[in-house]
Amino acid sequence: MSIEKLTALEIAAKIKNKEISATEVAKHMVSQAVKTKEETGAYITVTEDVAIEQAKAVDEKIANGADLGPLAGVPFAIKDNICTKDILTTCGSKMLYNFEPPYDAFVTKRLADSGCVLIGKTNMDEFAMGSSNETSYFGEVKNPHNHDCVPGGSSGGSAAAVAANGAYFTLGSDTGGSIRLPASFCGVTGIKPTYGMVSRFGLVAFASSLDQIGPIAKDAADCAAVMNIISAYDNMDSTCLDIERPDYMKSLENNIKGLKIAVPKEYFNGADEDVKTAINASLKQLEEMGAIVEEVSLPVTDYALAAYYIISSAEASSNLARYDGVKYGYRAENFDNLSDMYFKTRCEGFGDEVKRRIMLGTYALSSGYYDAYYKKAQQVRSLIKDAFTNIFAKYDVIASPVYPTVAFKRGEKTSDPVKMYTGDICTVSANIAGIPGISVPCGFGKDNMPIGLQLMANAFKEDVLLKTAFAYQQVTDFHKGI
Repeated sequence: MSIEKLTALEIAAKIKNKEISATEVAKHMVSQAVKTKEETGAYITVTEDVAIEQAKAVDEKIANGADLGPLAGVPFAIKDNICTKDILTTCGSKMLYNFEPPYDAFVTKRLADSGCVLIGKTNMDEFAMGSSNETSYFGEVKNPHNHDCVPGGSSGGSAAAVAANGAYFTLGSDTGGSIRLPASFCGVTGIKPTYGMVSRFGLVAFASSLDQIGPIAKDAADCAAVMNIISAYDNMDSTCLDIERPDYMKSLENNIKGLKIAVPKEYFNGADEDVKTAINASLKQLEEMGAIVEEVSLPVTDYALAAYYIISSAEASSNLARYDGVKYGYRAENFDNLSDMYFKTRCEGFGDEVKRRIMLGTYALSSGYYDAYYKKAQQVRSLIKDAFTNIFAKYDVIASPVYPTVAFKRGEKTSDPVKMYTGDICTVSANIAGIPGISVPCGFGKDNMPIGLQLMANAFKEDVLLKTAFAYQQVTDFHKGI
């Protein structure tokens, strides 16, 4: 097997055992990243010099007998809305086309300190706003399984890089499904942690009460290893929880006997038959492994999309007000006065989807409409959270599709934003409720495109999700990749 097809833990073991050097692996994976960028557009920046320098440092430590972390020497990539010191961080936008942060994000530093090797920054929907990775200023991303299809968004570059063997694992951000959706479309594993489990320091904000950073990898074991590194308390993030975190690797048991799984019938409304077939087959497999699967009703699902798009757009309107051409990033060249500079900079620097959400959010927050829209959306948010709490009082896990269809064709939904938005029905509720969710490859549908099984658990129960995903992947091979 070519080394790029190994999992992160497998290549880490080879590096630790001196079967291959970290530098050799880094050089090989940099070439894979360049190839992936050319073929799919998954990367915006490939950081060859940084990768070689970091890999050589790992080799030196190994030669000196240092006890390194379980992923030392493993090449990875980061979504381009997560800050990397002195390395381009664009958010997929013309607005930040030349932005090089003066600091690392918390997760970036944690991975570097653990010996992981950064090989690049991945492409994304502009400011993480999108479900297809077609809104990036630097070009759309192609699905490695079929270049005519989208990889899902907004972390499409991160998922495509893993699926195309252009990185052993990546980091993405998930505001309404932006890790789980591309993981599903690309046939890889991606987890959105509980809100507050992973520091958002250094993550360029889209919707601050919904955003969360998480890993995308080839399997659940790799995700657990990455979670052990990035999930830690950070006093630089006021929303990061100061609680004890489990050792996620120790949760990887091949035993789910007695696990109670709820299946909300509302999540199957409008789903294609091939998606339903794959999800039902995976649920039957889990039953055969000893899990208890029962259908439930979650009627608040009908209100989740409206609440999500009002809340997220309102927060985006506030967060993106800082991009005015004054301090950093893009600035319009021709303007008459300060107000004109603001106007032209934002008109030229933001793409259509970002402008659409800023306008929607500003309207929802405006005088006379705040109570009718934003306040009501927050009240619905409380109802959704309560509904999940009630289900988790009886069940360990909720299972559903990630998306109603397999990956759709590029350009198929760009002319109808509402049609694009409605596809997020299965994923947004987890962000609204602040609970963890994971996408696990569970089969293939139309045109042999991957399908993901979504599992959600109560807050702080990432270990339950990883255990369930790990056990499932021990008896299936849908996660083996291209």
